[in-house]
Formats: sequence, C-alpha cells, structure tokens
Amino acid sequence: MTTNAELQARRTAAVPRGIGHATQIYAKRAKNAEIWDEEGKRYVDFAAGIAVVNTGHQHPRIVEAVKKQLEDFSHVCFQVTPHENYVALAERLNGLAPVAGPAKTMLASTGAEAVENAVKVARCFTGRPGIISFSGGFHGRTHMGMALTGKAVPYKKGFGPFPADIYNVAFPNLYHGTSTAESLKALKALFKYQADPSTIAGIIIEPVQGEGGFNIAPTEFLIALRALCDEHGIVLIADEIQTGFARTGKLFALEHSGVKADVVTLAKGLAGGFPLSAIVGRADIMDASGPGGLGGTYAGNPIACAAAHTVLDIIEDENLTARANTIGEIILGRCRELAARSNLNCIGDVRGLGAMCAAEFVKDRTNGEPSPELTGEVLKAANARGLILLSCGTYGNVIRFLPPLTASDEIVKEGMDIFEASLTEAVGRLQ
Repeated sequence: MTTNAELQARRTAAVPRGIGHATQIYAKRAKNAEIWDEEGKRYVDFAAGIAVVNTGHQHPRIVEAVKKQLEDFSHVCFQVTPHENYVALAERLNGLAPVAGPAKTMLASTGAEAVENAVKVARCFTGRPGIISFSGGFHGRTHMGMALTGKAVPYKKGFGPFPADIYNVAFPNLYHGTSTAESLKALKALFKYQADPSTIAGIIIEPVQGEGGFNIAPTEFLIALRALCDEHGIVLIADEIQTGFARTGKLFALEHSGVKADVVTLAKGLAGGFPLSAIVGRADIMDASGPGGLGGTYAGNPIACAAAHTVLDIIEDENLTARANTIGEIILGRCRELAARSNLNCIGDVRGLGAMCAAEFVKDRTNGEPSPELTGEVLKAANARGLILLSCGTYGNVIRFLPPLTASDEIVKEGMDIFEASLTEAVGRLQ
C-alpha cells in the first residue's frame, strides 16, 4: 500500500513548492460526497474540489455521458471542425445566464481564461483600457487574473510587474467596517482622482467573494454598480466562477439581487469536474472582436461539453437549487448554535447563501481580531477526524463549507458533527 506520507515525499521532490495544498490527503477514489485516500481512510468532502463537483463525485449520469462522447471523439478543436455540443451548450447558457439582453457564449478551459477573455471583450467593445476590481476578490493566477485579484500574498508576491490600467477599490463588507456607501464613495473618488470613467472598460465583481471570505455583495451595491455602469458606458462583469450552478440556492448568485450583468464568467461547477469555462455576454459585446481574436486549442472540449449538458440536466431534474438551500440551512444553523455558546467566543461571524457558507474565526468576539491560528488547528483536527474543509479570507481566518449539492442530510450532519468536535479540540489546544 502506498501511504500519504510516501506520496507527499515524492510530490516534494517532483512538484514546485509554489503549488499549495489544503491537505496531504492523497485521493484514491471518490463517490458523491465521500473521498477515500490511498490508505483506505474515508473522508466527508466539504470542499467539492473547490465548488467544482456540485453534482457530486462520479455522478452516474455524468460518467455515462462522458463515456458516450468518448466513443465518438475526444478532441477536434472547435476552430478547426466545430461540433454540435459546443453550439448547443452556448445556446443553453445564453438562455440561463443573468445577462442583460440577447447573449452569446464563448467556451474556454479554466476560470482564469474566462476572466482574461471577459477583459478582452470589454476592452474591445468599449475601446477603453481600464478595469476596476475589488479588495478581497480573486480572479485567477494568470498575470491579468493576479492584477485583478485583491490579495497580495500569496497570489501576487514575487510575480510583478502586472498589467497596467487596473484599479482596486474596497469591497463593501460591514463586518470588516466598510459600508456600501463607503465603497461607492471610493469608486467615485477613483473616478475623480485616478481614472475618468471614460477610460474604464469594465468593473468585475464576485456576487459572493470566494477566496476573499464568502463575503456577500449587498443587493443595493450591485444595483448601484449597474446604474453606474449604465451611466458611463462601462461593462459590468460578474465573476460567477465559484458561485455558479446552484451553489448559492439559485442557478447564479447574481439572481438573488435581480441585477443583470453585461458579461458573466463561469467555470468550476459547469462540467462536474471536467475542465470547462464560459464567457456569456451581451451579443454586441461578444461580437466586438474580429474572427480569430477569441478561441483556444482545448476551448469547448467535446467531453467537457457532454459533461456540462448533463450537469445542467441534473441540476434541473434533482432540483439542486432547492437542495443547496436545505444544505445551507443545516450548516448555517449549526454554526450559529456553536457561535452562541459561551465557551466558543471564537466565531465572529457566520454567513452564507445557499450551500456557500462560512464561519469566521477571531481571537475574541469583542475585538474581532482575526485568528488564522485557530483556523489552521480546526483544519488539521478535521482532517484527522475524517473531514475535508477549506479556509479562505483576507486573513486566512475563515472556514468555508462547500459540500456537493447531492450530499444527503446524513452526510452533511456527519460533517458538521466532525466540525464541531474539531473546533472544540482546536480551542482546547490553543488555550
């Protein structure tokens, strides 16, 4: 039997240290919301590949769709010999994405690639260079993605210089002291002192920040952004890469606000574990580039497209938007119960939409000082007890809960039992 420790030693020798790991658990097999490691130990999966397998590991319908496509062809390159799966998926996404007006879709392979192309089409359509993003936002590890990302370490450190004409303003986060009014004021100050609105091509925002700590953009802020973009001819880009495909209790998180974007970036949960992303945007914006300006060798891979069609079918047939809300109620309810305990003064905030939930750890609730140390201890204890969790947040002090939306109530409750035991253990260890 190969052990996790042996594989970790091989990984250290063969793979760059810049690729981080949330765990040293080496997966051998997975099913729905469970993973078994190389040593045969079972884990409840509250990461879902970072919100990728919303439909669960190895959903039988996705496996069957992939097998069927593989029998026909695995790759032809859409720019050489197009295929119907790509076109049909674009048609479906055009009708589903929260975009203002008739839409068109380009498929790509990764979330960062989707963001890059969203910036390209916004600049091409407007003829302007500037892009505005927000503190705490995460938009990928390419140079443009890093420039847009609102967290320096570890994503930007040592990798500059970055693309020009990128501006970052404060995301509205009342728990950390920034109101909607203050964020809007910061935007207006940017327009006054740094970049006239006529030079701004787009504003990109996550409706719920992922890496930033699962911070939910207030509806009034999204409405104000929409009005601001309309006033100045700016393209509003919604990054729904982590929030998409039923994760927040609606197909897309932007639907909670009723706001429509001009361009939406999608990836992660789109294809149930296969590398596929999409840029869905207003037809006039998406058509701004000439032929050859957009594309990619692997973009819209036929196998990934087949998986994506099945993911959309499963979300509808199994009503996973409703299921996300049920799972979220279980997780948030338990977290709030724990936060109310007098011996657990370490939970500063509990928040979430649907099954995109988070608990923020502090040293003391009265002063709100972040506690990444406690977060690390909770993750370590959870792994030892058989639960896979992820951290996030500007200060690394937030636990995010991302179980597959196909997880049963029993599995979700088992995971929360392990979380509670792990938190109690971690608090005791640090006292």
